[in-house]
Amino acid sequence: MTNVPSRVSIIVPVYNVENYLTKCLDSLVKQSLPDIEILVVNDGSKDSSEQIIKEFAQKYPDKIKAFTKENGGLSDARNFGIDKATGDYIGFVDSDDYVTETMFEEMLLLAEKHQAKMVICNIQKVDENGKIIQKLTQLPNMPEKILLGDYFSVFSDISYFACNKLFKKELFNQKRFKKGIHFEDIQLIPQLLLECETIAQTQNFHYQYLERTDSITKTHTEKGIDMLKAVSDVEKIFSKSPYSHKKEELKNFQIFEGVYSFLAYLAFVKKEEIFYSMSDQLALFMKERQIKIQDILKYSRFGKNYLLSLPLKKKIFYLLFFAGQKRLIRKLI
Repeated sequence: MTNVPSRVSIIVPVYNVENYLTKCLDSLVKQSLPDIEILVVNDGSKDSSEQIIKEFAQKYPDKIKAFTKENGGLSDARNFGIDKATGDYIGFVDSDDYVTETMFEEMLLLAEKHQAKMVICNIQKVDENGKIIQKLTQLPNMPEKILLGDYFSVFSDISYFACNKLFKKELFNQKRFKKGIHFEDIQLIPQLLLECETIAQTQNFHYQYLERTDSITKTHTEKGIDMLKAVSDVEKIFSKSPYSHKKEELKNFQIFEGVYSFLAYLAFVKKEEIFYSMSDQLALFMKERQIKIQDILKYSRFGKNYLLSLPLKKKIFYLLFFAGQKRLIRKLI
């Protein structure tokens, strides 16, 4: 590939995804935006992913930049791609997902139209046959151009996925994904948002998130504690940001990412010892931040009570937890 800088660099970390990679890369080489580079980072795959990458690199030499490195995990592969990227903007696509043909053209257009350092699109969860399972609207009832100072509720309402966003490259001048942790998106993306005065969004469902049959039953372990550590890292940056006086939004962020999202993970932890240990750490997290039960029960997202909008089983799980009935929860799950 020639070394002419591109407007958008798309980073695709790859690890043992031979069954999904072709569909992902197909959706990227067919982007309506011509001025892109696709940095495919093989993070030590042991299956035929490397062969698939080579075939795409040979077929699309002006678009695909292929790299191979020792396995270092998702954060390490993304950081590797950031270091190699030449674009003015950076996007991330997971190698088992795929995107619409116009995703990066529209998001670049919005970034430049509104001078936004971050652009967000909606997500669709799909099964392995491409059937839509769930539509995940990111910022309903919000304008296309969002001034963070005017709409700071975005900080606690947004879903912090890396993959449905386009970032101005300069946001990564001093920041990278934290290595060796789970929930690296929750740790980094809020920090990048705090660097933005303006963000933009499209209501189009450009990102297709694959709900893999082999991931639904994945093991949930004590690694879930990384979620609470991620929130703690964000709190430190928040205290030094121009928005440090926005205490209510910070508390809502702590409740959404540190309580509700953590409990959603905890619900799938099978080992009792780990379950109770993680429950205790959540209780400590809440105590240290003076998050009271009534704060959690009253928490609203996009103007709706979050607890009331949950499915019944999850609602019962959360209420039992807040009531301190952890033994009953174990029977429930």
